[in-house]
Amino acid sequence: MSKITVVVCDHIHHSGLDLLARESDIEMINAADESKSRLIEEFLPKADVAITRSSTDVDERFLQYATGIKAIVRAGVGVDNVDIDGCSKRGIIVMNVPTANTIAAVELTMAHMISCARRFPYAHNNLKLDRVWKRENWYGTELKDKKLGIIGFGNIGSRVGIRAKAFEMDVIAYDPYIDPTKVTNLDMKYTQNFDEILACDIITIHTPKTDETINMIGRDEIAKMKDGVTLINCARGGLYNEEALLEGLKSGKIAMAGIDVFDKEPATSHPFLDLNNVTVTPHLGANTLESQYNISLQAAEQAIEAGRGISYPNALNLPFKESELPNFVKPFLGLMQKMGYLSAQITKSAIKSIKVTAEGKIGDYCESLGTFATVGVLTESLGDQINYVNAEFVAQERGIEVIKEVVPNTSGFNNKIKIKLTTQASTIMISGTVFDENVQRIIGIDEYVLDVEPKGNMIFFRNKDTPGVIGDVGHIIAEHSLNISDFRLGRDNKGQAMAVVRVDGHITKEVIAQLAALKASISVSHASI
Repeated sequence: MSKITVVVCDHIHHSGLDLLARESDIEMINAADESKSRLIEEFLPKADVAITRSSTDVDERFLQYATGIKAIVRAGVGVDNVDIDGCSKRGIIVMNVPTANTIAAVELTMAHMISCARRFPYAHNNLKLDRVWKRENWYGTELKDKKLGIIGFGNIGSRVGIRAKAFEMDVIAYDPYIDPTKVTNLDMKYTQNFDEILACDIITIHTPKTDETINMIGRDEIAKMKDGVTLINCARGGLYNEEALLEGLKSGKIAMAGIDVFDKEPATSHPFLDLNNVTVTPHLGANTLESQYNISLQAAEQAIEAGRGISYPNALNLPFKESELPNFVKPFLGLMQKMGYLSAQITKSAIKSIKVTAEGKIGDYCESLGTFATVGVLTESLGDQINYVNAEFVAQERGIEVIKEVVPNTSGFNNKIKIKLTTQASTIMISGTVFDENVQRIIGIDEYVLDVEPKGNMIFFRNKDTPGVIGDVGHIIAEHSLNISDFRLGRDNKGQAMAVVRVDGHITKEVIAQLAALKASISVSHASI
């Protein structure tokens, strides 16, 4: 019986290498010290499974040579360097190791927080490097009784909060996608008002990097903060707008910042490095011996299981081959995931239940529709932490009920799917179908009949059905130099209407605020796919 070949592309802890070497049916090729050309051209064609880190890009060239690979394990959390779509098209399963570095990231956050409060690195350098004993230059502040604002209360954010409570800090959390009791049960305050976070003494962010969270803190948000605020980012580069952060640090509006991650890395020439009120580290979130041990061991275990075809833990793409599905099914699964993602963006609130309904032959795949809907809904808040394997488990862990039902086909469509998302704030229903096997369409939102292609940047405008509204909406959008690529309108019998407007360009807060201020406006939201 031939052995399973696992190619290790980047350096991992010896715990994983040792495990791979011990397995009699595994042939390990450790190519971490080889040139990328030799790795790609000589070793990848032999591989059944590859283990990568951030030093190897899983791009088109990589995939061209990885002709026999069935799975790729990213030894870490982020998969920014992995072409997941390209892997999916080739039937390659992509997995990551999402929780092995949780404690390391939590403790690094606390290290930056303490270093900022006491300006520890600068006092250290002044004594050790400059040999200057000037105690009076290094008055810091205490964490006790300071208000800490936590943006994102998942595995890492919640643990930061617990440790901050041990320092007798006053903790307030913002995360619209969780049950507030997950915060209040820990004797912390939960808020849905982002301005309450901006009023804190120290702010730390722990969210995935998504369209919603990129530049989540910019000039407008910093302007609302109290003078002398401290900001921490040990999550992902780009969550704080770096230009705005630089301005705030130079002006003194921001007293200190603790930064582990940057927009572009390595950041050896970054302007933050010239400031004396920033503590910086070179993306050390996972850099503990314990974390590296766990990451390596878990990556090796996943590679072995995938190579043997046993299971695909933490799979980030479809965990079965397209050839196993009838041709008409996959577009419906993709559409259901898009509808789930849209519904979560529109509602932006803690989720209580996800209900999936299917009519027609697609009803035979209702279980899979439920999984894809759950992935779509939770991707809005969890990003690449959610996948097809763990989606319903994560939903159950968060107290989200996932309901799947097949109903008689009475809609007039050969196949029809619908998602009903119930949150603490509202409920939304989106229905859709697929024409000619691959033309995806949203055909209804709540009680409004529409025909919308689910793609691009979309504004959802619900209004009183009065004359002139369409012109007002178009005028505001044009004022912001946005081109309307599609405009779809649905009306009900209660004197209300909904417009779905697809635009080219970024939909800003100002656009939404101006639309909401229109006299006929009932509600405005936006989403992107």
